[in-house]
Amino acid sequence: MAMGRREDQQKQEPLWIAHSELTSAPELPFYEKPNELLDAERFDPFADGLSAKFYAKKLGRPSLLPGIYFRSLLIGYFEGIEAERGIAWRVADSLGLRQFLGIALTKVNVDGIEELVADKGYHSGAIHEQVE
Repeated sequence: MAMGRREDQQKQEPLWIAHSELTSAPELPFYEKPNELLDAERFDPFADGLSAKFYAKKLGRPSLLPGIYFRSLLIGYFEGIEAERGIAWRVADSLGLRQFLGIALTKVNVDGIEELVADKGYHSGAIHEQVE
């Protein structure tokens, strides 16, 4: 058996790919149950209501949804990732985690996780205590 070379395996990828050829997100059974519980308790509207006072009506670009933010913190807790940047990198790298968060596979930038934390009022802990 001869050793292959990286140059031999590199090729130009096709410009267009049929949607049937795209990879699908693998099932992550561990994250299915928390999502079911959060959905059953209507967590997203609850988090939206608590966080509404920290958002402007029309200024700037839309931010990360509070439900996605708190689910991201769960990912950090479950996987032992302490920094929001680390969580953002992990989510960007995992199709299954993106599915858990409800982030489309076509969305390139998921760094909004760390942007939301930069808001002084949101990071003050008041909302975090109410969510617990």
